[in-house]
Amino acid sequence: MEKTTENFQTEVNELLQLIIHSLYSHPDIFLRELISNASDALDKLKIEALTNATLTASGYEPVIRLTANSEARTLTISDNGIGMTAEEIRENLGRIAHSGTKQFKLAKEQNADLIGQFGVGFYSAFIVADRVIVETQKAGLSEGVRWESEGKGSFSVEPCVRPEGAGTSITLHLKAADKEEGGLQDFTEEWVLRSIVKKHSDFISYPVKMQVSRTQKSTVDSSQEVTTLEDVTLNTQKAIWTKSPSDVSKEEYNEFYQHLSHDYTPPLKTIHYRAEGTVEFHGLLYIPEKRPWNFDYEGTAKGLSLYAKRVLIMSDCEDLLPPYLRFVRGVVDSSDLSLNVSREILQQDRQIAQIRRALTTKVVKALTDMLKDERETYEKFWRNFGPTLKEGVVREPEKKETLLPVMLYNTTHGDKLITLAEYVERMKPQQPAIYYITGQSLDVLKGSPLLERLNQKGYEVILMDHPVDDFVVSKVDSFQEHPLTSIAATDLELDNEEEKKDREEKLKEKREQFGSLIEVVKETLSEHVKDVQLSSRLTDSAVCLVSDEGNTQFMDQMYRQMGQEPPKTKRVMELNPNHPLFTRMQGLSRESQKDWSELLYFQALISEGAKVEDPASFVRKMTKVMVESAAT
Repeated sequence: MEKTTENFQTEVNELLQLIIHSLYSHPDIFLRELISNASDALDKLKIEALTNATLTASGYEPVIRLTANSEARTLTISDNGIGMTAEEIRENLGRIAHSGTKQFKLAKEQNADLIGQFGVGFYSAFIVADRVIVETQKAGLSEGVRWESEGKGSFSVEPCVRPEGAGTSITLHLKAADKEEGGLQDFTEEWVLRSIVKKHSDFISYPVKMQVSRTQKSTVDSSQEVTTLEDVTLNTQKAIWTKSPSDVSKEEYNEFYQHLSHDYTPPLKTIHYRAEGTVEFHGLLYIPEKRPWNFDYEGTAKGLSLYAKRVLIMSDCEDLLPPYLRFVRGVVDSSDLSLNVSREILQQDRQIAQIRRALTTKVVKALTDMLKDERETYEKFWRNFGPTLKEGVVREPEKKETLLPVMLYNTTHGDKLITLAEYVERMKPQQPAIYYITGQSLDVLKGSPLLERLNQKGYEVILMDHPVDDFVVSKVDSFQEHPLTSIAATDLELDNEEEKKDREEKLKEKREQFGSLIEVVKETLSEHVKDVQLSSRLTDSAVCLVSDEGNTQFMDQMYRQMGQEPPKTKRVMELNPNHPLFTRMQGLSRESQKDWSELLYFQALISEGAKVEDPASFVRKMTKVMVESAAT
């Protein structure tokens, strides 16, 4: 065969430029593509050798090798796989978007786990190289073929001798490295090649090797240094998620978790999962024991690592789990994914939705089992990630039936966390509702005046001390047919008919007694409160604020954190008519009654942990009242 120069088929010059400049988002993707092609070549030889053992000699070991030459500015990726004939090299490298791997699978009628599917990965080499030379020899043949191109619309093919025998070597004549930000890295540097292989091709099933130079002191003369070559393997090849769980030790699971997360604390839970059916994939998921220090930082990478046939597609794929499960770490590997041509971006289709649903169900099931069988472990998880899991009820209200049973809460009856189901089991006979209160902290909630009457009746109250709780209860009306009721509601009813009748009679007397004082309080606080009423829920405290409308203080706080002014809403202030303070107030001058009214409002805010908007005014009023009281 003589050397020939031929043109690429189709409008290849324009297409090739599109591949080089637009298809791939990162230049280092070229190495992933060429290593994947080499892996396919090794797989093809293994398949062919099943029916023709002469294709592999005794002692044959499949390998992918990188050889970098910084002086010549070349990088060679070689394998001892199936190789190509002159006809195949024209077919595979002369026709863009012709996938030799795809044709091989069709011809063999096999569902082999081969990576290539589009026939464009090879051309990513021209992103970093201005000349590419391919030397290949088909297994079973004695003559090789040399293919060369500068990626400008033509290529040459000629016979060659490949001393290594069957296999393929791709030599890239690299473009100049650009040290400026966003420029090309130096792909002859050991650390650069190591990091790319580690990121994208760490779990390719064949060893990716490279000879590196090592300098050490001479054993003969310690003043002299000796440089030697060392053969190193750059990838781990341990894709343990493809194994049966019975074949993976706890140490291997933990070791991979550390590799994946850089967290040296063993995970709280490991979920090893293989899905079969409409869409097939392997999943290896971990629930961390500790909350990462940057978990709540905006911009922190979250999501699972997505692989297609052991090749990394995306490091942090947020589409595979809903945001409320973003604490889960792990990998998903599927051969069924619909990727775009560059294999960098997922196409949004039903496969992704199916994987997401399956993984979500699996994680929630694992949490449910942990709560049932490993309560102490689950409570450790809850303290770290409970608020995140609660977001699921807000983001996907249709999931509340599965999420509510695994939620834990503090209550007024002891320090132990309980579920809503456990709360229901402990409800008093004839108790009409599940009672809750939201606020800034457990200490503040435990001291809330709103609890006084419920404590008197022996009713347990759920203490919700996280901002997301306000949004959760807005999506949940009831649990196990018991209504969820805020004890801060203006229409809270705790009495039976007989008690209500007795209460109304007593309140009627108090309204007559304190009618003029109530009007002064209303007038004084008209800018702050919607109404002033006498309370039947307070037993010890003098005052409280209640509401059925508008935002809670947590919601107001979240608005402000987002740089927005919360909608202005007013609440109802309730006064305890049995508190001696009001008898004392009634004997004061109208001006003093106004001062005391403002202090009562400030007191109500402070008792619920809210911020007093005008501390200076509060201090002035307090000082004035103290001086007046001392003078009497």
